[in-house]
Amino acid sequence: MKKTTLATLSLAMLGATGAAHAQNSVTLYGIVDTGLTFIHNDGGNGNSYSMSSGNMSGNRFGLKGTEDLGGGLKTIFVLENGFNSTNGKLGQGSRMFGRQAYIGLTGDTWGTVTAGRQYDPLVDLVQPVQGDNWLGGIFSTPGDIDNADNSARVNNSIKYTSPVWAGFQFEGMYSLGGVAGATGSGQSYAGAASYSFGQMNLAAGYYHLSNGNTLAARLAGTTTWDSLFNTSVNAAYQSASSINNARIGGNYTFGPVTAGGYYSYAEYTADGRSLFTRAQKYNTGSVYAMWQVSAPLQAEAGYTYMHSTGNSSAKYNQFALAADYLLSKRTDVYAQVAYALASGTEDPAGGQAQAVIGSATGDSGSNKQALVTVGIRHKF
Repeated sequence: MKKTTLATLSLAMLGATGAAHAQNSVTLYGIVDTGLTFIHNDGGNGNSYSMSSGNMSGNRFGLKGTEDLGGGLKTIFVLENGFNSTNGKLGQGSRMFGRQAYIGLTGDTWGTVTAGRQYDPLVDLVQPVQGDNWLGGIFSTPGDIDNADNSARVNNSIKYTSPVWAGFQFEGMYSLGGVAGATGSGQSYAGAASYSFGQMNLAAGYYHLSNGNTLAARLAGTTTWDSLFNTSVNAAYQSASSINNARIGGNYTFGPVTAGGYYSYAEYTADGRSLFTRAQKYNTGSVYAMWQVSAPLQAEAGYTYMHSTGNSSAKYNQFALAADYLLSKRTDVYAQVAYALASGTEDPAGGQAQAVIGSATGDSGSNKQALVTVGIRHKF
């Protein structure tokens, strides 16, 4: 993304204090993405036609900055806001900087340490090889129950990112729960690694989330992560004692085509405080192909299958197509089409599984759902 420099501030005025070598820069950047969307079966209310926000990329504006401390060491920070471009409302639970808010140090040889509200390592290293990294969340896991499309961020987190060594990189993260007298309540940890060689890219990662030590805390969503319970796909398992996810993916580029996919295993565990009795498990496989038709035009097709077992059993099939055309280096127009079909039950009470398209839609109120979106996006 091309960034616009808002201010580059010289600190030469501090020369009297011996800090004349330091330089500080702050950059303003963002994305505005708005479209028109038709959904067949929207929340049990039939068809809907609406203006939609963040279809290809989440809307945002942010500030990012660095200060050169000398000797290859720099201070870095990011403050990134999310918003709805159709009504101007704040996103991510009405947080001012809900997408990201962190500060840290980075060194040329030893890597980067950051602290604050951040993406987990799987988002940083595994998602770039997935289909949703290209043309939107319609290519991701139904309901985003495994955070494959980064619906959730992590609060109170400390993250280490290594340099890239001969194509290899890794990240580790730990997030403090912050509950007095119960250190482990709400805490989380995660790790991921990636490796690139030639036209091949591979990545894998794992995260563990403690969901709180009391039922009230779990239902209130007081963990270090944002909620993963956004649709009926996993709503019955909000009282889980913990959530575990392992994900592996890869892609390969040959000529104008990049093909790849990922496999994800998500587990919602139960204990005596949970409102369900056995671990609920989700196995997801997703494949895609992205074709660079010409310099301004790219198209993508993908298929995602998910099977849940445990307290309930459901199968989800999802088909997605999208195309994007660059009007300039910063502005593009796009179209998305997706169809989902669900079968089986999605909760212990035997409720019928509802179709949900990736992270793009809510509950359908039916076992079928379809989506068509056309829109425009500008990056600055």
